[in-house]
Amino acid sequence: MTIADLFQPMSFTHGPAMKNRFMLAPLTNTQSGADGVMSEDEFHWLTMRAKGGFGLTMTCAAHVQACGQGFPGQLGIFSDKHLPGLTRLAAAIKAEGSLAAVQLHHAGYRSPAPLIGQQPVGPSDDEATGSRALSLGEVEQLVEDFIVAAERAEKAGFDGVEIHGAHSYILCQFLAPALNRRTDRYGGNAENRARVIREIIDGIRARCRPDFNLGLRLSPERFDLDVREIADLAQSVMTQGAIDYLDMSLWDAFKEPADEAYKGRTLMSYFTELDRGNVRLGVAGKIMTPQHAEEMLNRGADFVLLGRAAILHHDWPNLLKADSGFQPIQTPVTVEHLRKEGLGPAFVKYMQGWAGFVAAEETAGA
Repeated sequence: MTIADLFQPMSFTHGPAMKNRFMLAPLTNTQSGADGVMSEDEFHWLTMRAKGGFGLTMTCAAHVQACGQGFPGQLGIFSDKHLPGLTRLAAAIKAEGSLAAVQLHHAGYRSPAPLIGQQPVGPSDDEATGSRALSLGEVEQLVEDFIVAAERAEKAGFDGVEIHGAHSYILCQFLAPALNRRTDRYGGNAENRARVIREIIDGIRARCRPDFNLGLRLSPERFDLDVREIADLAQSVMTQGAIDYLDMSLWDAFKEPADEAYKGRTLMSYFTELDRGNVRLGVAGKIMTPQHAEEMLNRGADFVLLGRAAILHHDWPNLLKADSGFQPIQTPVTVEHLRKEGLGPAFVKYMQGWAGFVAAEETAGA
């Protein structure tokens, strides 16, 4: 694989092909309204990335229930009041030749009680966060609301959605045995703990149009997760073939597993070795340079998700396409640079909380 291979189109079982191998990672940016309605700043940030050459432009995590909000200024998709902004966004992204996707999310016990105005929920009671266990009926409603959110995204004109099953948000909480101590059909063995994800996948595939693109994001470690168990889930989901791509959020795509039992090879390799059938495999985690992206393809990924790199350069793919010697700017960067790259004031402030990302001398005057 070479740099040129990053610009080869990539087809999916459902829906149109990506024009290249670059997907915009779903990035928290805290820029939308308190009610989840899209702001001009969020619209501007995302459409700039579509113009910048990303093959698929994905929103931040968009919560499917009001009580599932995970951070201030989060984009919502739990109500039809969100449709006008989402419809405008989908049309603008697609007009630039980029696929448009919404990431579907519920923060579960990671929803701050002061933000949502009620006790957060999760698969089981959690003393550390003060969250309560969902009833069986509420779990069934959660599944339904993920599916309805996908239908809402379809109505808004998006090409597809990604289910957020990573980072210890609610679906990931169901996967974790220490957090999911349920005794009904959604708890116990690995198959039962993954049931909520499988039912969401099946429901979206059954109720959205045949060419609706569907992805799943998983993280393979931390949060009481076991690498082998997540790899087995990934294999099972890919074998079923209902999703179009698996997005593995590795934190660092070059690292070995943290668990001593799995060391001696890269964390990524546990997923590239799987039989993926027609499902595409993407990886995210500290992929900053063209050489990093090229290496990911050489290690077996079908595409890469760019997060921090896309914050630094809205047109990262176009810059590389125009100049094979392109190298991204080094951090820390100035506030002015981030503003030029389409980050609004709330997003800039959020990035100032990331160690070493924004130049310290700029912080006071931002």
